[in-house]
Amino acid sequence: QGKEGAYTLTAESDKVNITGNSYGGVIAGIESLRQLFPPQIESKEIVKGTDWAIPAVNIQDAPRFEWRGIMLDVSRHFYTIDEVKELLDVMALYKMNKFHWHLTDDQGWRIEIKKYPKLTSVGSIRTEGDGSLYGGFYTQEQIKEIVDYAAKRYITVIPEIDLPGHMMAAISAYLSCKGEQWSLRTVWGVEDIVMCPGKEDMFRFLDDIFSEIVPLFPGKYFHIGGDECPKTSWKNCPTCQKRI
Repeated sequence: QGKEGAYTLTAESDKVNITGNSYGGVIAGIESLRQLFPPQIESKEIVKGTDWAIPAVNIQDAPRFEWRGIMLDVSRHFYTIDEVKELLDVMALYKMNKFHWHLTDDQGWRIEIKKYPKLTSVGSIRTEGDGSLYGGFYTQEQIKEIVDYAAKRYITVIPEIDLPGHMMAAISAYLSCKGEQWSLRTVWGVEDIVMCPGKEDMFRFLDDIFSEIVPLFPGKYFHIGGDECPKTSWKNCPTCQKRI
């Protein structure tokens, strides 16, 4: 089978043989073997009294779609490293191979940037409507741990740093059009306050954070967003108008 990720699984009375045309194919074959077992195989507790038999089968399988992905938004709701790993395990079981990690937004900045520590000390914590604090972020070492964990399951991690809209976490910590003091959004929706392309500071800031983030993710894609960016603040900003 010529398709990337294709595999053959043969289960006989005395052995199981899995061959793949790539590492991803072998991983997919292992996941199919996992699915052939009784569902109790997925229990987190020791299960007794189950017949761990699988059917004698010959499976020749290949993916219909090259990109089989899921997105996790950790800005609005933060997920721990263990929870992210659990999601990656489920993705692998269903032969998904692209993990789109939405790491920043108006409601929180979730990735450590060593040159800009306030992105996490300020930008990762929001004050909720009831006055409680909500937040969390991943260190660069934790990011590497997740990328490695995903790669072992033939999953590529695609980071998302949404810009120039959806950037209230970064704006609250470092950037604003006119030097105002802002805070993170505590509700969902589209924010009129966006990054200011009229100032060179914005481009230097992006260069700096990308230079730290890109080496953490060996995949070929990096999502920088571009969606839902109202131009209201740009229309009222002299430096933005000059840039235009």
